[in-house]
Amino acid sequence: MNKKKLADKAARRSFIKSTSLAAAGFFIVPRHVLGRGFIAPSDKLNIAAIGAGGKGDFNIKQAFNNGAENIVALCDVDDRMSANNRKKHDKAVYYKDYRVMLEKEAKNIDAVIVSTPDHMHGVQALACMQLGKHVYVEKPLTHDIAEARILTQAAHKYKVVTQMGNQGSSGDDTRKVETWIQEGLIGHVHTVHVWTNRPTWPQSIPTPKGNFTVPAELDWDLWLGTAPFRDFNPAYVPAIWRGWVDFGTGSLGDMGCHFIDVPFRALKLGYPTAVECSVTRSYTGFFQEVFYTDSYPSSSKIHIQFPQRGNLKPVEMIWYDGGITPKRPDELLPDEAMAEWDGGMIFEGSKGKIMAGLFGRNATLLPTAKMKTAKLPAPKQALVPGSWDGHQQQWVTACKKGYGTFTSSNFDIAGPLTETVLMGNLAVRSFFHKEGNNFPGRKKLLWNGQEMRITNFDVANQFVKRNYRGSYSMNL
Repeated sequence: MNKKKLADKAARRSFIKSTSLAAAGFFIVPRHVLGRGFIAPSDKLNIAAIGAGGKGDFNIKQAFNNGAENIVALCDVDDRMSANNRKKHDKAVYYKDYRVMLEKEAKNIDAVIVSTPDHMHGVQALACMQLGKHVYVEKPLTHDIAEARILTQAAHKYKVVTQMGNQGSSGDDTRKVETWIQEGLIGHVHTVHVWTNRPTWPQSIPTPKGNFTVPAELDWDLWLGTAPFRDFNPAYVPAIWRGWVDFGTGSLGDMGCHFIDVPFRALKLGYPTAVECSVTRSYTGFFQEVFYTDSYPSSSKIHIQFPQRGNLKPVEMIWYDGGITPKRPDELLPDEAMAEWDGGMIFEGSKGKIMAGLFGRNATLLPTAKMKTAKLPAPKQALVPGSWDGHQQQWVTACKKGYGTFTSSNFDIAGPLTETVLMGNLAVRSFFHKEGNNFPGRKKLLWNGQEMRITNFDVANQFVKRNYRGSYSMNL
């Protein structure tokens, strides 16, 4: 047989093989053919995690989904926190510095889970997004208002799938309350009360003192990251950093993205226009008031005003934490529980009230007897399989489908929500700034949402965006 006939025969075999595979539905496009940002349907998602202990342990487990996806890289500044996941995912490459991980492993990573202290969320998420990596970021999305705005813009600039870790946003209860409000079950909502039992960690305390040796497993400089340098103290780690203003965002950051998420969605709130607060204060002696500005107050009450939104009336949201709660509604019977033990929400409308717990759980009309006869509309938005337990898997599925696929708490939603939550902290931190014998921070602060600026008290604007230590940056 001559060379031409051999070539023709080989070509026919190749054609028959390829067409048979296509007909049988087994045609697989490799990842390298599709290019960066596109994942073959047959592929597992290659996931990296920055923060491999604590909440990161839960997030990794949910995304891994019993081996349905790949955990290819782990990063944590503390070997003690990452020990369990390094053992579970022993094939994953391990790093302490997320920047080194991204430099060396970028070609092997499709998506990244960020489960670190609040002060590192922004820089870590942006670094991943700039490499075209999809991101799942724990709540609150960022430590500062400006960081939240940047990440919202970055999701579109770098065309990545995003999700914030407020699992209730994927829950059935959130969708139920949202529908009740938007279908006008209680008329025009004018006031919302939201409260939490947090903090459950120390706040309103002085900066800790003492000389302590940094544990060998912990890289303290990397843990500090963007924050100003301070000596190591066990009062900051592993989880009690939440109460310190350089690292955490207090009760608001911890629970606000869960509780406030429900009214934020239901009422289509957007940027607020004003904020004011009152907080508990500390005393060292008879009338000797002391201000611990390094930590958040032990309790606070915050009023946030929202403007008219189309046909939706202006709304005032009132936040309570540290054991403070709103007055019991008159419609609630004396022996009936007010929402749940860890907090709740009450919507006041022109035609009635709705009360619910965390994530909108156990929602009820008030008085509760109305529930026996009321015609309750079913949720219009599609429910997430597995409810809030499917929050990570919703993100994983969206990563495989690509940019533009809906997720419950994508940054178009999570960014403005986080900005609203952090407005409360801006008011709290402004509260203690004294000018002469006056405390001008105790007045109502007027907010220009588009420009991200307090217009009547310039001192407060220092809390919109921090200055970072070292070479960390948030440049789009």
